[in-house]
Amino acid sequence: MKKITGLFSILLLLLLAATASAATTTTTSDSTSTTAQDAASLVYVSSVKIDPEVFYPYEQGTITVTLTNTGTSSVGLSNPDILSDKIHIMNKDSWSTTNFIGAGSTMTYSFLVKADPPDGTYFPLFSVGTQDAGSIHYPLMIKVDSADIKASISQKPDSFALSTKDTVNVSIINPRGAAIKNIIITPTGQGIDVNPSQKYVSSLNGQSSVEIPFSVTPNQDTTLTFHISYQNGDNDHSTEVILPIILGDNKKAAIPIVNNVELASSGTSYTLTGDINNAGLTDAKSMVVTVGSPAQAVEPYAQYAIGSLAADDFSSFEITFTANDLSSVPLIITWKDKDGNSFSSTKNLNLRTNAGLGTTGTVSGSSGSSSGSVTPVTTGSSPTRTSSGFSGGPQGGGGIFTFGGTKSGGISSFYPVIAAGIIIIAGIVLWMKRKWIAAKLKKH
Repeated sequence: MKKITGLFSILLLLLLAATASAATTTTTSDSTSTTAQDAASLVYVSSVKIDPEVFYPYEQGTITVTLTNTGTSSVGLSNPDILSDKIHIMNKDSWSTTNFIGAGSTMTYSFLVKADPPDGTYFPLFSVGTQDAGSIHYPLMIKVDSADIKASISQKPDSFALSTKDTVNVSIINPRGAAIKNIIITPTGQGIDVNPSQKYVSSLNGQSSVEIPFSVTPNQDTTLTFHISYQNGDNDHSTEVILPIILGDNKKAAIPIVNNVELASSGTSYTLTGDINNAGLTDAKSMVVTVGSPAQAVEPYAQYAIGSLAADDFSSFEITFTANDLSSVPLIITWKDKDGNSFSSTKNLNLRTNAGLGTTGTVSGSSGSSSGSVTPVTTGSSPTRTSSGFSGGPQGGGGIFTFGGTKSGGISSFYPVIAAGIIIIAGIVLWMKRKWIAAKLKKH
C-alpha cells in the first residue's frame, strides 16, 4: 500500500512540473509576440516625396517613402508595395528581401511609377510588411493633369523695319498645379539677328507666368520660331511659338525733312544751306549731311555734322560742293538710333531751267519727302536776274536759289507792304494837320 501511495505522489509531481513548463512556454511566446508588436509600432512613415508633384497622363515619376524607427530594437521589413489600379510600380523586383531598420535609424524605399489617365486625384496605399507584427500602411495622394503650359508673344512692335532692333517678349504661363523646371527658350529664323541666342529659366511655379525679352533685328521677311523645352520631373516636354516677320515702316523712326534750301555759287564751287526737321517720334543720333554723285563735296564743308537731333526739333546745315550739272544734286543724310542702327535718306534736289517759264525744282527722298518751287535770286553782274530763269554758271558774284521757303527772300518782296504803310502814315499826318494846312492855304 505504501508503494502505491509513493508512486502516485511521483506521478502527481511530474504532472505539476509539466503543467508549469507548458505555462512558462506559453507566457514566453506571448511575451515575444508582444515585444515584436511593440517594436513594429514604433516604426512609422516619416516623409514622402513625389516627383513630379503633378503627373502628365502615362508619365513616369518617383515616389520616395522614408520610414523611421524610434524604438530600441531593430525591426525586419519586407515586401514594400504601392496598392493602386492607376499608379503602377515599374521596379517591383528592387525590394525582394527582408531588410532590417535599426533602432533610431531610417530606411527609404524609392519606387519608379507610371500614372494612368484620366486626369484626377488618386489615393494609392503604401504598404510594407514587418517581421512577426503584420504590415504598416500609409495613404498617398497622386495628381494627374494633362494641361500643358501656354506660350505666346506678349509684346512686339506694330511693324518690323529693315535692320532695326526691336524688342519681342515671349510669355510662358504654367497653369498646372506644380512647378516645371529647366525651361530653355531658343529662337531660330533665317535672315534675322536675335539676342540672346538662348534663354534659361530654372523653374516656374504652378499658376504663375514669366516674360522673357529678346532683341530682334530682321534683315528680310522671315519667320521667327521660339522653341521652348522644359521638364516635369525628369520627363522632357516641348512647345513652340511662331512669329511671322513682315517688314514695314517703323512708325516711331526719325524722319528728316529738308526745308529752306538755298544754293549759292562762290568761285568754282557751290554752297548749299538749309534746315533739317526731325518729324519722327524718336531722336536721330550722330546725324551727318553731305552730297552724293554726280556732285562732289569739297572743303570747307564737305560734310556737316549736326549730331543729335531730337524728335520735333530742327537744325541748320551748310555744304560746299562742285558739280558740272545742277539738274540733280543728291543730299545724303545719315544717322543712328539709340541702339546704334544706321539709317540713310537721300533727298534729290532737281533744278530745271526752261526759257520763258521760270525755274522749278523738287526735293524727294525715301523718308520724309518734300517738294516745292525754286525761285532764282542772284547777286552781282554774272549770273543775271531775269524773268525767264537762271542763266550763267558759278562765277564771282554767285547766284542764290531758294527752295521750300527761303531764309532771305529779299526786301523786294516787302515793297508793297512798305508802300502801303507809308501811304497810311501820310494820310494820318495829313488828317491830323488838316486845319493847319487849310490855314496856310488861306494865307497864301
